[in-house]
Amino acid sequence: MIFTRYAIYFTPPPGPLSDFGAAWLGWDPATGQPVYHLDLPGLPAPVQEITAAPRKYGLHATMAPPFRLADGKTGASLVDAFARFCTQNGPVTLDGLEVAALGRFLALIPTGDQGAVSALAARTVRAFDAFRAPLTEAQIARRRSGGLTPEQDALLLRWGYPYVMDAFRFHITLTGKRPKTELSLLRDALGATLNPLIPRPFAVDALSLMGEGETGHFHLIHRHTLTA
Repeated sequence: MIFTRYAIYFTPPPGPLSDFGAAWLGWDPATGQPVYHLDLPGLPAPVQEITAAPRKYGLHATMAPPFRLADGKTGASLVDAFARFCTQNGPVTLDGLEVAALGRFLALIPTGDQGAVSALAARTVRAFDAFRAPLTEAQIARRRSGGLTPEQDALLLRWGYPYVMDAFRFHITLTGKRPKTELSLLRDALGATLNPLIPRPFAVDALSLMGEGETGHFHLIHRHTLTA
């Protein structure tokens, strides 16, 4: 398969949480196939509408955001560099995860200290920056149109994305932007199903190299254990 962009994510290992994510979002990156939606009781809107924005990415936390390959770089060399990186970095452990609102969308966010996972994300961004093609002026303008702080704008220009380094926050996206009136209902509905599926403590012990296919959906290329 030819990929238009690549990204490095954390994706849950095969098991109940990843199965839930595929059914909730309607897309399984590991198989590259749509999945029938899981329609939870108590939802304030159709699940297809709630999950439309995050569906194509699959259940994930972004570690290095999507990028196009720089001139002279190949998918094969990226795969090799990804494998090396994972053998040079060790796993991190979070106290747990909880369903919470981030602005107007819901995500699984860590409980307890997040320093180790933030440091891992920063190392990931730095390690693969050489593979990233520079943003075009149109891409920069599109990002700026959403409103950025001066710090976020500087991160956009340096790293190609405004929510990295000091602006990074580990989160596993569950919904698109929703009306504020829906958030508590969604949190209750998702929490009732998700809480029993989340290991405590929660290990971030592998990373996933992802590729964006021609339909815009992301596919799992390799999931590699962090072994340092």
